[in-house]
Amino acid sequence: MAAPQVMSSSELTMAVLGCGTMGISILSGILSSLTSIAQEPSPPPTNPPALPRHFIATVRSQSSIAKVESALSPLVKPSVSTLRVLQSTSNVSAAAEADIILLGCKPYMVSGLLSASGMKDALTVKHTEGHARSQKIIISICAGVTVPDLERVLREDVGLSADDLPIVVRAMPNTASKIRESMTVINTVDPPLPDTVTELLTWIFERIGEVVYLPPNLMDACTSLCASGTAFFALMMEAAADGGVAMGLPRAEANRMAAQTMRGAAGLVLEGEHPAILREKVSTPGGCTIGGLLVLEEGGVRAAVARAVREATVVASLLGGGGAKNVNGTRH
Repeated sequence: MAAPQVMSSSELTMAVLGCGTMGISILSGILSSLTSIAQEPSPPPTNPPALPRHFIATVRSQSSIAKVESALSPLVKPSVSTLRVLQSTSNVSAAAEADIILLGCKPYMVSGLLSASGMKDALTVKHTEGHARSQKIIISICAGVTVPDLERVLREDVGLSADDLPIVVRAMPNTASKIRESMTVINTVDPPLPDTVTELLTWIFERIGEVVYLPPNLMDACTSLCASGTAFFALMMEAAADGGVAMGLPRAEANRMAAQTMRGAAGLVLEGEHPAILREKVSTPGGCTIGGLLVLEEGGVRAAVARAVREATVVASLLGGGGAKNVNGTRH
């Protein structure tokens, strides 16, 4: 049998089924990049040969349609990209048109969405004997939903045969995708994804920040550190600002100072500085920094933050099956 291929056109269609805040951020990054590419004399050589240029977003209500259109329509440029925003009753037709399907719904809704009447035909790519077999790509950004979970739904609930299964990808971006500072982790699979798919996935998620590929057994920890971590760092930043306010700083200035200081520390680490070395460099003998650090160590901050990441990892592992109800109140 001929080797499978993912696309044959240079203009792909991407459908976001359940286009909430994260879906809007991802589409915003892609649409802005397409406009920038169109303004360049020649396409960057690092771009994949085929890019998504036609977009369909589905949402549950008329008010959500207005919200998505308000956010994305200004970014759509004639002859560069197209966008349609539809109600979720059009999920099946959107999937049928799409080369790339991004699942942005709640984790517990995945099975129902994919097993909707008509979805089997929508996901099946017809191919001609002797020609390379094309496959759709399904990207899930649903926390706790694994690649095997999705493939099981596609086989057992949707009724797809092994030959007709789309390429299934699990990705975990975070809230900072809104300002294109996301840390997106993409699940590696065995056998590896085709190079064309890896290039395309990297391009899509680099529109909203940084991208790394890690094995599936680490994805729940990635959800905890990268997705929940945004809230953990926000709490620490808020606590630092509170300390400044307690010592007389105005609230607005304290928040700004804490945020910029955290950004600066993060920037130094991303430039190659180890956090421990950075901490040591600032801690002069007998100075204020070492005094404050000792208070943090006495309060168990290091252990508490690490434990928060571990706890969130456990909860993340239960999300896909809806089994996380009250888990934070019952675990010890």
